[in-house]
Amino acid sequence: MKKMGKAWKFGNDVDTDAIIPARYLNTSDPDELAKHCMEDFDPDFVNRVARGDIIVAGKNFGCGSSREHAPIAIKHAKIGAVIAGSFARIFYRNAFNIGLPILESMDAAAAIETGEELEVDLVKGTIFNRSKKQSYQAEPIPDFMQKLLKAGGLILYVQQNIEQKAEDV
Repeated sequence: MKKMGKAWKFGNDVDTDAIIPARYLNTSDPDELAKHCMEDFDPDFVNRVARGDIIVAGKNFGCGSSREHAPIAIKHAKIGAVIAGSFARIFYRNAFNIGLPILESMDAAAAIETGEELEVDLVKGTIFNRSKKQSYQAEPIPDFMQKLLKAGGLILYVQQNIEQKAEDV
């Protein structure tokens, strides 16, 4: 699984209320949440981001509340992946549960800047900055998490396995 897109750089400790402001949590509609993704950082973010672009951030990305709204807003805002120095643990799991690819790499997070063109190989965990011709290695995504991403998230993974078992009977 490869992702290519332009980088959008954010700092350390980006909390879930910054990803999707709490004033919009009166809905669970993914497309409505996406309209407000990163709005407090950049009010025009969702209008400027292109399908497949990649968020890059420092340490502790997704800290704060345990709501799934934050990774859902990112995924439905057309973001192809998130690269960060580290992720808050609940955000990490929520991201895989909804099928949002994330990679941890302190080196990539420190070196990549907004606007640079990136190519990410989720299976190998490699990040190639096409603008600077530099490569970085991310922490490997565990096999089970790769299966979740390939299926589109935990619910779709379970549905596919139930359907496969029903066909095998």
